[in-house]
Amino acid sequence: MLAGCTPWPEAVAARYRADGYWRGETLSAFLRERAQRFAERTAVVAGDTRWSYAELDARADRLATGLATMGIRAGDRVVLQLPNIAEVFEVVFALYRLGALPVFALPAHRYSEISYLCSFTEATALIIADRHAGFDYRAMAADIVAADSGAAPRVIVVGDPGEFADSADSAGFVALEQVRADEADPAVLAAPDPGDVAFLQLSGGTTGLPKLIPRTHDDYLYSVRASADICALSPETVYLGTLPIVHNFPMSSPGFLGVFHTGGRVVLAPDPSPETCLRLIETEGVTVSAVVPPVALLWLDAVAGGAQAHRDLSSLRLLQVGGAKFSEEAARRVEPTLGCSLQQVFGMAEGLVNYTRLDDSPETVVTTQGRPISAADEVRVVDDHDRPVPMGQAGHLLTRGPYTIRGYYNVPEHNATAFTADGFYRTGDIVRRTPDGYLVVEGRAKDQINRGGEKVAAEEIENHILAHPAVHDAAVVAMPDAFLGERICAYVIPRGQAPERAELLGFLRRRGLAAYKIPDRVEFAERFPATGVGKVSKRDLRTAVAAELARAAGR
Repeated sequence: MLAGCTPWPEAVAARYRADGYWRGETLSAFLRERAQRFAERTAVVAGDTRWSYAELDARADRLATGLATMGIRAGDRVVLQLPNIAEVFEVVFALYRLGALPVFALPAHRYSEISYLCSFTEATALIIADRHAGFDYRAMAADIVAADSGAAPRVIVVGDPGEFADSADSAGFVALEQVRADEADPAVLAAPDPGDVAFLQLSGGTTGLPKLIPRTHDDYLYSVRASADICALSPETVYLGTLPIVHNFPMSSPGFLGVFHTGGRVVLAPDPSPETCLRLIETEGVTVSAVVPPVALLWLDAVAGGAQAHRDLSSLRLLQVGGAKFSEEAARRVEPTLGCSLQQVFGMAEGLVNYTRLDDSPETVVTTQGRPISAADEVRVVDDHDRPVPMGQAGHLLTRGPYTIRGYYNVPEHNATAFTADGFYRTGDIVRRTPDGYLVVEGRAKDQINRGGEKVAAEEIENHILAHPAVHDAAVVAMPDAFLGERICAYVIPRGQAPERAELLGFLRRRGLAAYKIPDRVEFAERFPATGVGKVSKRDLRTAVAAELARAAGR
C-alpha cells in the first residue's frame, strides 16, 4: 500500500475477496484482456481519431516504454491534466502498465491547484495539453517549474511544447510524440498487486485545495463491473463522454471503463454544448451519455426551443444525470423532450454510487437519486450525534463498502474526523432514505458550494480574497440559481476604501484561481452577522442574498 494511505482491514479485505467483489484484476490487465477479446472493435473516437482496442493496447505499451526510458517507475506520481482527447486513454493505461499512479486533475484547474498537486504528491512528471479552450497550459507549467525550489516535475506536452521545448542545452518540455517508443519493451512493464493503489483522484474539498482519494485496482474495478451491469452496457454501447473524462462520474459510473469492460465504443466530446453533443449523438449513433444538471438543461432547451430540434436523437436510449441534484421539474422533461430514459446518479469519488434502475417506476426516477450499487454498501443516516434518524427523516449520510475508501491520502488529521472509528465515511451530504432503500438528497452539511456539479470550497476562495491588501474580512456563501443550482456570492469587509469589484475579481484570476471558483456576485459590508458564540453566521448571509435575488426578480 502506498505510504500515506489507510489500508483496508485484513478481515474486511478477505471478506470482499471471498464474496467475489474483488477479483484480483488490475487496470493494466483490464485493457489487455479486452484488447484480446475485442481487438478490432472501435474503442475510442475523438474527432478524426479512431482507435481499435488492439491499437489502444499497443499504444499504451509503446508509451509506457518511452516513459520508462524517461525514468518513470512503479509508485511514481504523475499529475495528468488533459482535455477530452484520445491521448488521455493512451497516457492513463501507459501509466498503469508501469505501476505509476496518475493524479487526475481537471482541465479547469489552474496554477493554484496544479502547483499544489505537483508539490503535495512529489510528482515525477506533469502531463498537459499545449492549449485548450483558449488557455496555454505550457505557460502555467513553466511557472510551476520555475517556482519549484525542490525537484520540479518533468513536463510532457500533448501537442507542441513551443518555446519551452527540450533542447541540447536545456531540460525543457518534451512532446508526447517524442516520448512514445517505436517498439514496446515488455521488460519495463510492471505487475502491480490488485490491492495496490492504482491512482489518486481529487475530492471536491471543503477546506481549500482538494484532498486526494486513493483507489485500488480491486475496489475500483468492482464498481466498474457492477455499474456496467446496472446500466445494461454491451458491445453495442456507444457512450458520449461530455464531462472531463477522468472525472469519477464519466470514468466509472459506468463511464469509459464500464464501456471498455463490455467492448463498447467511447466517443469524446470536446465540449458539452448542445451544438457539439447533439450532433455527435446523431452522427455516431450514441446510446448513452452522462451530464450534470446545467448541461441537461441546455440540451433540453436546445431541443425544445428549436435550435437543435432537427437532430435525429433516436439512438439515445439513456441519459444519466449526476454531479448535483437534478430538480424534479427538469427530470420530468427528459423523456418527452429527448426521447430517452433518465437515470439519476448520486455518488462521490470517495466511493458510494447510487443509481435509479432502468426498470424503476417513472416516479422513482424523477423523485429520488437512486439506491446503492451493492448489497455490501452499508448506509447510515444519522443526526448530529451519530444517532440513527427515523426512516424518511433527513440526516447525515455515512457509508462504507467494497469500493468506499477508508482514508484520504496523507492527511491523518482530517481522516480522524472524516471517518468514524469503525470505518464509515462521513460524506457531508444530508439525505433521507425511503423504505425501499432509495436516497433523496436534501443538501450539504459541509460549507461547500455545488456550482453546477463543480464542488467549490468556500474557505479556499476566502483565503484568496483575504490576500487582497484592501480586504479586511471575507465570507463566501452559496446563492440559489435556477440554472446551476448554486452560484458563489462573496461578502467582503473592505479595509478602508473598497476595491472595485472588477479589480477584485481580476486579482483572483491573477492568483491562478480556476474560473468556476471566481465569485459570481460580490457584496461589500461593514460587518457580518454573528452567531451566539461570535462566529460569522453564514446562514444569515445565505438568507440575505436569497432574499435580495427574490426581491430583484419581483417575487
